[in-house]
Amino acid sequence: MSQLLEVSGVTVSFDGFRAINNLTFSIGPAELRAIIGPNGAGKSTFMDIVTGKTKPNAGTVTFGEKSTSLLKLSEAKIARAGVGRKFQRPTVFEDQTVTENLTLALKAARSPWRVLAWRSKPADHTRIAELAQQVGLSDHLPRKAGELSHGQKQWLEIAMLLAQEPRLLLVDEPAAGMTLAEREKTTELLVDIAKTRAVVVVEHDMEFVRRLNCRVTVLHEGSVLAEGSLDHVTKNKDVIDVYLGRG
Repeated sequence: MSQLLEVSGVTVSFDGFRAINNLTFSIGPAELRAIIGPNGAGKSTFMDIVTGKTKPNAGTVTFGEKSTSLLKLSEAKIARAGVGRKFQRPTVFEDQTVTENLTLALKAARSPWRVLAWRSKPADHTRIAELAQQVGLSDHLPRKAGELSHGQKQWLEIAMLLAQEPRLLLVDEPAAGMTLAEREKTTELLVDIAKTRAVVVVEHDMEFVRRLNCRVTVLHEGSVLAEGSLDHVTKNKDVIDVYLGRG
């Protein structure tokens, strides 16, 4: 199976400190992957590189069947190429309804000149309904986003990203601040999304990672320390020493 994203030999230094050190990572077109590691392991910098926020000093980052180099593209072009990122804090428009938030996301997915002439069509209303159903917000479409629970805001933001049809979704600590029920639902949602696209979840919560039941990449000092199932990596002596042993 060809890989959707290939990161090869990537190094990033900030003032002489190597945040990412000869990192190699790949993920398939419909795969769920969790990235774990201690603070400062390079998890956020990794996402910054893939989304174009940070340019590496060395290495390659390619995406899609044509192995397009993401290093030559701006953040906006990388997003349009199909890379979506969800930050830890939900960024939804609190004063707008769920429907309006999703409409804005659909509109943003269009090219800039098409946005100017944009009018919602029946197909857009259908898509909004589908997105709301997928993330469990069908009953909340008329509500203002600011009235939603923390977990519901996270789901709305995921739906807003899905409106832009990303092929790769980078999700930062989705379980943080959620109730147990919300976390279980978030697990189901991410597993479902990963049936049709690549999903990378950066997470500290080991129980959440265990429920995702996916391949795990452990980062340490900007490099891949171990990779495999959670059971496999948590039995790795190096992982125990640098990460689990500190708990």
